[in-house]
Amino acid sequence: MVQAADPGTKVVNLAIVTGISAIFATVLNPLGGAWSDGTRSRWGRRTPWLVGAAIVTLLGSIFLSLQTLIAGILLGWCLVQGTGNIFQAAITAIVPDRVPPQKRGTASAISGLGPMLGSLIGIAIAGFFITVPWVAGLIAGSLLLGAAFLFVFLAPEPHNNSLSKPDDQQNRLTFRTFFSSLAHHDFRFVFISRLLLMLGYFIIQGYYFYLLQDYIPIEKYGLQPENGVLIMTLVSSAGSFMSIVLGGFISDRTGRRKAYVITAALFTSMAMLVPRIWPTWPALILFSALLGLGFGLYMTVGNAVATLVLPNSENNARDMGIFNIANSAPIIFAPFIAAYIISSLGGYPSLFVVSSFLAILGGIAIVPIRKQL
Repeated sequence: MVQAADPGTKVVNLAIVTGISAIFATVLNPLGGAWSDGTRSRWGRRTPWLVGAAIVTLLGSIFLSLQTLIAGILLGWCLVQGTGNIFQAAITAIVPDRVPPQKRGTASAISGLGPMLGSLIGIAIAGFFITVPWVAGLIAGSLLLGAAFLFVFLAPEPHNNSLSKPDDQQNRLTFRTFFSSLAHHDFRFVFISRLLLMLGYFIIQGYYFYLLQDYIPIEKYGLQPENGVLIMTLVSSAGSFMSIVLGGFISDRTGRRKAYVITAALFTSMAMLVPRIWPTWPALILFSALLGLGFGLYMTVGNAVATLVLPNSENNARDMGIFNIANSAPIIFAPFIAAYIISSLGGYPSLFVVSSFLAILGGIAIVPIRKQL
């Protein structure tokens, strides 16, 4: 859509759209979590926000799909990112809310399969309905709403009307100490690790389409860039599927979660150097497979670690929302960093080197965690 709106400035426009919309995601994720934590209803704390956010995201998806100008695309994507992250804040809190600590790896693995499958389905829908984007928006938003209703009916949340609502003094205290969880030593380093690795991931991932046009022209292999992105995503998802399932289960069995997170970060770092050393389409396939294995393991076990170092169970959604800032904030900065590297620091080869270095730092940041994990 960005390229169709203005092909000549596609790189800059993509940076603007993804960067600004990510601000909405970054802000509304912890805010949505805090609103969810404070909700009292016959349907519990999470259900009203899951269903409500899914409905608004459906409407936003339809609006976005009808846009042809950069301004409209920006507005629509901000709406979808914002409400989608309110949904994410509520759903992410389900694991620390309901799952015992010794099963967090398996639970994180199961929940981690959702975004992976959703990414595949989303790319397939967008590719199939590329000439009728409003249909793609309708289908994608409807799938989210359907999944929300399915979850709340199959796994209903106990009502919490009997719990007292926070008084005004507590609300003011919460506002002043909104980010107090980052003062907690272990939570802070898990946050830093995720922030660094996600920054390294997104400065590459956001430019797959253009990479297949400008760095490794995929047309000479008889494919179009959109087909290449789909193939890379499929290969990466296959690797992620294996590492997500096995990593979550094995980390629960062994209880050695830190070691898996560090190993996964280093493996991800090495994968990011493959296209730098061997700039061909087969190298991108190999890169996708290795990246999927490392990134899937890091995300699954890393999520389990995050739930195990939360400072206060009363603020699970808020603090997981703060943790999710480490997932969404890099989206703000990554497009601008990537655009600068591509245009001024050696192009796509340098992009892979910087990405690899950030992944290494992400693994190192896990080392200072004191809790035995």
